[in-house]
Amino acid sequence: MPPGQDRAAPPAHRAPRPGGGGHGAEQDPLDGLDAPPGWHPLATSAGTFRLRPVVLPGDLALVAGWMNDPEVAAFWELDGPPAVTARHLGQQLHDGDGHSVPCLGLLDDTPVSYWEVYRADLDPLARHYPARPHDTGVHLLVAGAARRGRGLGSLLLRTVTTLILRHRPACSRVVAEPDLRNRASVAAFRRAGFRLAAEVALPDKRAALMIRERPPAHPHDSAP
Repeated sequence: MPPGQDRAAPPAHRAPRPGGGGHGAEQDPLDGLDAPPGWHPLATSAGTFRLRPVVLPGDLALVAGWMNDPEVAAFWELDGPPAVTARHLGQQLHDGDGHSVPCLGLLDDTPVSYWEVYRADLDPLARHYPARPHDTGVHLLVAGAARRGRGLGSLLLRTVTTLILRHRPACSRVVAEPDLRNRASVAAFRRAGFRLAAEVALPDKRAALMIRERPPAHPHDSAP
């Protein structure tokens, strides 16, 4: 994504595959991430936001179209025919272990973003930082150039982080790993309350490990 002030940020690369091994993480299938569809909507300054699970084949054309946006493709690397996106989604929906959930983010029932909410402590990412049990990771793309550059990415990141911390009480922090070269993405996470914890060398990039902790005095974050 080109640099620009308040530019909404797609994640740095395609989602890590579900599974892997965290550092002492609990492998409890009942604490997977099948819950986001039941999380209550949140009112935001941009409208009422909710997560809806991706459904195949109904959502394939929409998500594949977003993946072919050049600004998105530069980091997700899922451009090409719909089969490329279908394979990526299928690895989570059908072939995975429930530790990564692809969702659409809707504002007032209009799809405006694509999300992957995943157990970072059970993901290969956990091999590259001192993961805690129940760390939850996020990947995000904001659909459409007209929606970017207006603070929407940061607003949505704050909203989804609020939902995660509210509905996953065992999770003490939310993590992300945008490419360091994607300065707009790193800036969006900062504006959403994340801090740069470290720079980590992943197999396909050098990443900024971004972390937002659960506030100790506020076990359920306030709505954005």
